Parts: sequence; C-alpha cells; structure tokens
Amino acid sequence: MSHKKSSHTRETAIRGHIVTFTGDPFFHPANESLRDIPDGLILVQDGITQAVGPYDSLIAQLDKNVVVTTYSDGLITAGFIDMHTHYVQASIIASFGKHLIDWLNHYTFPEEARFSNREYATTIARIFFDELLRNGTTTALVFCSVSPQSVDVFFEEASRRNMRMLGGKVLMDRNAPPAILDTAQSGYDASKRLIAQWHGYGRNTYAITPRFAPTSSEAQLEAAAALHREHPDTILQTHVSENIAEVDWVQSLYPNRQGYLDVYDHFGLLGNRTVLAHGVHLTARENARCSETGTAIAHCPTSNSFLGSGLFRVELAKNTEKPIRVGLGTDIGAGTRFSMLETMGEAYKVAEMTGFSLDGVKLLYLATLGAAESLGIADKVGSIAVGKEADFVVLDTKATPLLAFRSQQVESLQEQLFVLEILGDDRAVAATYIAGELAYRRARQAPPPHPKLSTSKKEPV
Repeated sequence: MSHKKSSHTRETAIRGHIVTFTGDPFFHPANESLRDIPDGLILVQDGITQAVGPYDSLIAQLDKNVVVTTYSDGLITAGFIDMHTHYVQASIIASFGKHLIDWLNHYTFPEEARFSNREYATTIARIFFDELLRNGTTTALVFCSVSPQSVDVFFEEASRRNMRMLGGKVLMDRNAPPAILDTAQSGYDASKRLIAQWHGYGRNTYAITPRFAPTSSEAQLEAAAALHREHPDTILQTHVSENIAEVDWVQSLYPNRQGYLDVYDHFGLLGNRTVLAHGVHLTARENARCSETGTAIAHCPTSNSFLGSGLFRVELAKNTEKPIRVGLGTDIGAGTRFSMLETMGEAYKVAEMTGFSLDGVKLLYLATLGAAESLGIADKVGSIAVGKEADFVVLDTKATPLLAFRSQQVESLQEQLFVLEILGDDRAVAATYIAGELAYRRARQAPPPHPKLSTSKKEPV
C-alpha cells in the first residue's frame, strides 16, 4: 500500500503498543478476539486508517516527510464510546443523591429548563466535550433537553471538533414541570426539523429520544415510532427498568401492558437501532425480547450505584442462547465519572456482586467495539482497523506513581488492562485522537514514580 503525500492529503503516523478488538471476547477466546501489536504503527490518511500492523512491516510504506509520533509508555486502543449520557446534566454531577424520581424532580428538571438559553447551553456543551476528550471518549450517545436549541448547540460543538456523536431532543409531554414539556405534535415537528438539519451532517447521527415511558403519553410514543419509521437509520434511545419504583409507576400508567418493556414493544420502539439505558430490573422474558428484537442495553454502573437503583446482570445479557448487545454508559449527571476507565472498574465491581467476573479484556470490549456494535456503527469506529475512522486513545501505564508501580509487575496484557481499569482515570489518558488528528494531549507531567522493585520473584534473603 502506498502512502505518498499530495497537497490535499493529511497523513498521520502513530507508533506504540496497539491493542484492538476483532471479535467479541464474551463468545470467543481473548487470543481470537483481541489483536495485540507490542510495537505497532497506525497510518492515517484524511481521517481514515490506511494500515495498522507491526512497525517493522509498515514503516517502509510511509512517506519520509511524515513524522512518526511515538508513545513508548502505554497502550493505544480505539477511542472510548459512551453509550448513555446527558450533556445537559453535566453541571449537576455529584448532587446529593436521592432515588431516581426525587433526583429528577429536584435536580434534573430544573437544570434542563436552563437550556432554552443558548449562551448557557453553549457553555455547558463546551465543558462536556472538553471532558469527553480529556477522558479518551471519542463517541457518545447523548440526551439533550426538550429545547431544540440544546440539540443545535450539541451538534454544532460536535461538528466543530469533528467528533462522531449521536444525540437528540428529549420528548416529554407529561409528568414534568411545564417549562420542559412539549406535546406529541410539537415534539414530532421539532425532531423532524432537527433530523433534516443534523442527521448525517458530518459525523452526526440523530437519536430520537423519548425520555422514558412515565413522561411520554401514548400519543407521543406513537409519534416517536413514526419518526423512527420515517428515518430508519436514526437511533432510538430511552430508559427502561432503572428503579423498582419507576417500574411500578410505569405499570400504573400503562395497566394494559405486560411490563415496562412491553410498553415500548407495543408502540414499535424496539429493534436493532434502539438503545435502552439501564435495564437493571428487566425480567427473563424481557431480556429474551431484547435479544429477539436486537435491542441493545447501555449498562451504567456508577449512576445505578449512586442512586441505589440496583445491580445490572451483564451475564444475563451476554449469554450464548439469547444474547443482547451491551455497552457501557457514564450516565452523567447521576453517573459520577466521565472516565470510561473508572466506569469499567465500577462495572467489574457490580458484576462481582452478582457472582460474575469481568476480566480486563471484556471490560475494554464493552467500552469500545461492543458499544460500537450496539450502536450500529462498528463499520466506522470501535476498533483500529483499515477503512475505519481513526479515533483512538493513548493510555499511559505510568500516569501516576501507583499505576507505574503496579504496572511494572504485570505479567500479561490482560493484567495490564485490568490494572488500568481499576487504577486509571483521566490522568491515564495521555492523548486522544479524532479522525487522526491530535484533539487532546495531557499537559502536565506525571509525578515522580515510586522506586522500582526488583523483577526477581525470589524472596529477599
């Protein structure tokens, strides 16, 4: 493959330890689903990966005028994908927690009403995107607010940064303050206009976004389904079975339906372009229905713990008989971390409390290729592969004294990944690349490391 430079070509070459997925480690051994290139090279042209492989095999193909950027103390992997978050809740993160419904009424709804102010929405959007990049997140599925303006601001900022983003206007016509309600018709009309303006523009994907069944009437859920039928390549996102009280509330609002999921099923809202956030309290029958319809679930461990909602059973979703596509979400602002590394660590803890072990490889998959597959964008992002968009993150295994101390003792890639997921946070993100361009680089130097231990396994005399 030739990589000769022209006046209209932008080329990037990144060297380092490359780790990327080729399959699902829940269903295939790690050595078959994970590609490990200890000294690798990524060649990018105009935002698309042109080659990835061992440095020695590819360096001869590179134009001599292209400078190779080398990362010697870390891992290069696909950019993280956040499958569920709310940019309009960034300023209420770490608000004293109550259970879901009280938290929505006390914090969320008043805050989201502020997004009719364009200046305020722009300020929060910029902070939100800065945090994503600082944490190595290159793609996210995002709830905006009821205000159409909040969506315009969101996609304007995404476009300015050339990030692959999915998001949409919240649809909500009941059981919330009047300032943040629309109607079935006005929500449909506004969403239609936003889809025409933003869907497929640059790297943007529109997400039809009924908040959840309690805040949408039957007419609004019908309108959401109509929008999705009219624009089948959009995403449809909402919440499901996050909290026991919420499940009971839905049953009281829809007494003729056979449970929470059946409300969405009845209105035609399930399918392989649908993402349901949480799914903590889905029944076995509901899990099976998600599998049958291709509906994906966003697992949000930090928000579920923060609001005391419950423990998601990832092993029930990732089973061989009736598998469900699953990825990880931060769920800002009930979620407590923008960091997908920390979210992976919390997902491990939740799984342990349900009697299931998630190793470092599976956790990374849920935050990269697994999320991309769940969103239907695995042909574009989620792994470092020829023909895909060149979004990736460089993780520093020596970012903190403790991380450096622990990393010097690891004996396998799987162990190194797990150490990063348990001890890592935003400080472990050395750089974030968007379409082959450096979008974030950690400015500060890591603190001095602890003294090195002897690599000998013998006991001291």
